[in-house]
Amino acid sequence: MTKNSQIPTPAHIQADSMLARYFGKETVNYFSSSPLNRLSFLRSEHPFLSAAIRHPATRFVILKDLAPLTSSPSGLYYAKYDEVRKLVPETIYDKSEEDLLKGHDSRNTEPHLVFLGMDESRKQDGLAWKIYSGAPYFALDVSQRGSDEQQAIAADIVSSLQAQGLSFLEARVTMTFPADDAAIYAQARALVDWNTRNTFCGTCGHRTISINSGTKRACPPTDLALVAEGNPAERPACSTRTTLSNLSFPRTDPTIIVAVISSDAKRILLGRSKRFPPNWYSTLAGFIEPAESVEDAVRREVWEEAGVTLSRVVIHSTQPWPYPANLMIGAIAQVSDPAHEEISLKHDPELEDARWFEVAEVEEALRIGTSGLGESAGPQYKEGGLRLPPPTAIAHQLIQAAINIDFLDGDKNSKM
Repeated sequence: MTKNSQIPTPAHIQADSMLARYFGKETVNYFSSSPLNRLSFLRSEHPFLSAAIRHPATRFVILKDLAPLTSSPSGLYYAKYDEVRKLVPETIYDKSEEDLLKGHDSRNTEPHLVFLGMDESRKQDGLAWKIYSGAPYFALDVSQRGSDEQQAIAADIVSSLQAQGLSFLEARVTMTFPADDAAIYAQARALVDWNTRNTFCGTCGHRTISINSGTKRACPPTDLALVAEGNPAERPACSTRTTLSNLSFPRTDPTIIVAVISSDAKRILLGRSKRFPPNWYSTLAGFIEPAESVEDAVRREVWEEAGVTLSRVVIHSTQPWPYPANLMIGAIAQVSDPAHEEISLKHDPELEDARWFEVAEVEEALRIGTSGLGESAGPQYKEGGLRLPPPTAIAHQLIQAAINIDFLDGDKNSKM
């Protein structure tokens, strides 16, 4: 399969092994394969976090209303601690999580700050902690929310950064970053967005607080704001406090996306929605429902959207999609009988059109007709020809794999 050259893959992922020889090299999609070691077990270790935020090697991914701070459309800007110190005081991790819960005061708010992990390639100038070393990375939300003071500080930081010629990249979907930046941005965006959406408890409606360095939220049992009003500090009972498993954790919504092959393996099924540019088609996709396997979801979505009945489904690769928090599970599937290939859009009117395309036409589109939704096709593209998603989209990788001769030759040792 043709690899996406925009995504550098760690050597150990593509190292020779029994499984690699049998199944072929692993497909690494855009937004995945982050260069950071997440070190999730250190997220509650406040002495480590306290040392990490102010270390000279530490870098901050800055988001404002989910727009990333950039030095150009093709690169994130990584801020240093001195640039965000006013919003992230050195004392921010001085209290333990237990003390934070006990001292909760809903009148006070904190900016969303998330520990993303450590770049272990920077051991020499990085932070050394126990057996781990590297440059710590955080995500920081500088949106103007919270107290008047917090909003004023955030506005001041934004003005200072913009005075350096930096800007926040306003785009519905950002896919212009180098692969490493994209993976870090995806993690930062998803977690900041989740924190913003869950500032209040979904069970009792009271304000929650961020713990575990931005990757959990808790509903405190007491609130000092109640004491200030002359009431007991205890909040009403809430089921989220009964067991650890009921804390609020970031959610990931699984979706399927599939390239469908005809029974004779000579055509690919593609669809288009009304928002697509003219002649722009892509693979079919949809959400996985409760108590549904990935394979069943693929078959259901393709039948509902295009009326086509699928046989074998093979999972190919996955792609994180931080808009807001999807995991796209890519598959390749085939129809077993020509009688099952008839297209019908009458079940679920989500698609404007769906068609079977000859492999040769798809190959030509992959060569000269790929682009993002808001972009023009390449200079070799001929008006009226098929257009397809760019290499940064998992749809592109699935289509490329689906027309791969080795995959379609029926050999037991064929590779995806």
